[in-house]
Amino acid sequence: SADRKIASYQGDALFTTASISKVDILAALLLQAQDQGRDLTAEERQAADAMIRTSDNDAADFLWAVIGKGEGLDAANERLGLTSTHGGPGNRWGLTRTTAKDQVRLLQSIFQQGLAGAARTREGLDPESKAYIRELMGDITEGQDWGVSAASPRWSLKNGWLQRTTTGRWVINSTGQVTLHGHRYLVSALSSGHASEHGGISLIERAVRAAIDAASAHARHKPTGADAMRPPGSVFSNHPGGRSWRRGTSS
Repeated sequence: SADRKIASYQGDALFTTASISKVDILAALLLQAQDQGRDLTAEERQAADAMIRTSDNDAADFLWAVIGKGEGLDAANERLGLTSTHGGPGNRWGLTRTTAKDQVRLLQSIFQQGLAGAARTREGLDPESKAYIRELMGDITEGQDWGVSAASPRWSLKNGWLQRTTTGRWVINSTGQVTLHGHRYLVSALSSGHASEHGGISLIERAVRAAIDAASAHARHKPTGADAMRPPGSVFSNHPGGRSWRRGTSS
């Protein structure tokens, strides 16, 4: 389906998040801190930095406990409008389930511009919280900066990769914002069932490049203005099964 802001293919299919849930964990942490009228502690900020920039799992374990695990994540997601995302069981934040459309909603809550110094509210992330998440997503360590960055050198992202113990196959996800020819695009590419990590990354990058190239070509034929500066969401979910792929189905 497609409209002025979002283009998707099977955007409502459920996938395991792996490490892209770390952005959601940080959003939940920041919402809780806003509600409490406080800044993050030094320990929380150090953990958040490691969790996003280097995808540190110990840092994620710590912050998962701080937010109240799956229950805390679900409460934050209800406020952010993520209607199909559910926190993983127990300590298993990487088994959170989500859809590509929900991940774009999360990106919209982060990348939608707000007025600096605006009052903190319970509705969503304040401008300072958004800017903090964007800063971390724009400084991903080398070697983990694949995925949506294949579409443009101007990117902010978080990736997830997980080899399932039951099947030996890989979950490969990439989510973030790219800027191309003056237009900003929010991208969520979710996939599972890959025979190898490298193969999954290659497929994700090909899909993202093709989609953004097509969207960019379309955008260049539209007039610029206020509407053109709204970041459209490009949503993709692909599932390679065996030697062929079946798009938009989960494992």
